[in-house]
Amino acid sequence: MADIKLDYAIPPSDLGDYISLFYLFVADTPLFEDVERADRAQFRFRLTPGGHTYRFVDGTAQSPPDAHVIGPTSGPSSVSAPGPVRVFGMGLTPLGWAAMIGRDASTVLNRTLDANLLFGAGRMRKATAALAKAPDLATCLRIAEPLVRDLLQRGDGAACGFVQQVDRWLSGAPSPDIAHLVAETGLSRRQVERKCNMLYGAPPKLLARKYRALRAAVALHSSDDRLDDVIDRGFYDQSHLIREVKQFTGLTPRQIRADPGALQQLTIAQRTALGGRVSPLISET
Repeated sequence: MADIKLDYAIPPSDLGDYISLFYLFVADTPLFEDVERADRAQFRFRLTPGGHTYRFVDGTAQSPPDAHVIGPTSGPSSVSAPGPVRVFGMGLTPLGWAAMIGRDASTVLNRTLDANLLFGAGRMRKATAALAKAPDLATCLRIAEPLVRDLLQRGDGAACGFVQQVDRWLSGAPSPDIAHLVAETGLSRRQVERKCNMLYGAPPKLLARKYRALRAAVALHSSDDRLDDVIDRGFYDQSHLIREVKQFTGLTPRQIRADPGALQQLTIAQRTALGGRVSPLISET
């Protein structure tokens, strides 16, 4: 762990609707291999040479360019890269996805996109070169924040209201009922599912399972709660808990408590430490 570091930064207020967190990841090792949990979409810049490969939950492997976007993920993905590794990135909220990427997120579920094709190769090369010279996260932010503002297109007011409703629904109960979301939005169930696929990359039922499992993983790693206490947060029994947590994190509850791996350990510890400064969908998952 001494050779692997992950630092987060909360975006400024004008970017908070679009970016969940900025981060700088450093692994001073000859070869870095680990597993990432299911997560929201990511926009990343690899700042060291050597390339890298993601293998997603469906077995698809992709080796994207240095500047790339990862769509929302519905399960654990493994990453392999020759070291040393230095990556600057940011989590894209559903509104960030709509404003920056502008395509159906479900078509990029568990896939990567070439940021050079999305935003222009010249702009991405310039940003990557500047970020590679940055000595720390604070300097990276001074480069990245103006870039994000430049890449954002006009916001969609209807999308903003819908995302707020879905986020409240996801954080309001351990196993939220889709009927409540349909009632709150005033849309049909089919319309809700279509909009969730467009913005979140998955239908409401899968989103609810994903965040319930990630919450459970955080509780298992960060608290002294008994297993029964975690099961009471929306799971039928121990087998259900084990199955769901493993599906979205790649680890069993026992592994999360004993040996979660560097990426998951750092991710949980750093996000939890942010506490009330960010949305519960970030700090509690």
